[in-house]
Amino acid sequence: MLSEKLLLDDETVEAETRTHLKVLLVPFLVGLAIMLVGGYFAGAVGDSGGGTPRLVGLVVLAVLFVWGTLLPFLRWLTWTYTLTNRRLIEQKGILTRSGRIIPLARINDVAYEKGVVDRMLRCGTLIIHDASQQEGLHLHDIPRIEDFHRKISRRVLDSHAPEARRDEQS
Repeated sequence: MLSEKLLLDDETVEAETRTHLKVLLVPFLVGLAIMLVGGYFAGAVGDSGGGTPRLVGLVVLAVLFVWGTLLPFLRWLTWTYTLTNRRLIEQKGILTRSGRIIPLARINDVAYEKGVVDRMLRCGTLIIHDASQQEGLHLHDIPRIEDFHRKISRRVLDSHAPEARRDEQS
């Protein structure tokens, strides 16, 4: 998940997650279909034409398998959300890594949405609005959404508490 070298001094990881496994259902079914078609194709073509048609067909199916199954899995594996005691970090990317960091003190609103399927699978979309001009950050298909929402809300309130205390003292 998050590399220790990306943590600031006195920063600790509170929670780490990636999207729910449901996002891998379609790539799994695509991979299964490709393997079934590949098995049928290899048997139906046989060694006709010196085996070249079978080889070409299997290479095409292997490329489709990598594109339809392996790449979505790698995207899922490398897309992480990390909540620390000071910020929320989104990282993604297989070869080229990119990310977004939101300091907890800048977060104005934390909300979540769950559809019917999400409720059955205990996942949902976390929506975070901060004090920037950018659109709110939508974290889709977060597992155990209520727990993650509670953790981030608690941390956001804690980060705003010093400001509230200063306002009360003035």
